[in-house]
Amino acid sequence: MLLRVQNITVHYKRAIALDNVSLDIAAGTIATIIGANGAGKSTLLSALSGLVQLTSGEIWFDNKRIDRIAAYDIVKLGLVLVPEGRRLFPYLTVMENLRLGACLRKDKKGINADIEKVSSYFPRLKERFSQKAGSMSGGEQQMLAIARGLMAKPRMLMLDEPSLGLSPLVVDEVGSIIKNIHESGVTVLLVEQNVSLALRVAASGYVMRVGRVILTGTVQELKGNEVLNQAYLGG
Repeated sequence: MLLRVQNITVHYKRAIALDNVSLDIAAGTIATIIGANGAGKSTLLSALSGLVQLTSGEIWFDNKRIDRIAAYDIVKLGLVLVPEGRRLFPYLTVMENLRLGACLRKDKKGINADIEKVSSYFPRLKERFSQKAGSMSGGEQQMLAIARGLMAKPRMLMLDEPSLGLSPLVVDEVGSIIKNIHESGVTVLLVEQNVSLALRVAASGYVMRVGRVILTGTVQELKGNEVLNQAYLGG
């Protein structure tokens, strides 16, 4: 397994945010984590990124334990988060945001090559290299956030609510981009409230509720689950 999460618990003061959560993500897959607001999805990604401390449990990435190392060292290993809300530098240009995504890299030729590569995924960004990020549309900003994550050269890219606040047309475009990223050899962990998008692009998934994983399986198994259908798909 590329990513193995073993019985992790996270507290915010006395409140339990994650309660004994485990998951396994194989290399070369797209996996999704589904759940409503407050389910613990973003806290889980923060834990994987080294941004919150575990109360208990272990996180392993590529056979290395990572829950005791700094967030920037986790990025260096290839586990990269695109956070909810994009978190761009709005007064910097598109190009400056992309180069900041590669700030831990030293390979100048590789960085320039990857700028061209992400530009092939997001042609509109290439037209806006000199534009301030904050002046772009929501969809374009989301594309820049994903492109900036790719500039860190991830082995696994974690996407936190990439469809949030976007029009249905742009959501479909984001779904296609996720598939293209996966086809380029990057493992993807997608956190989404948009269950339709999540089940359309992923091969397997986990359903969370109030800090716990309550369901897991292939996408086909999840689609056939009565609890998931009633709660999220209107079945």
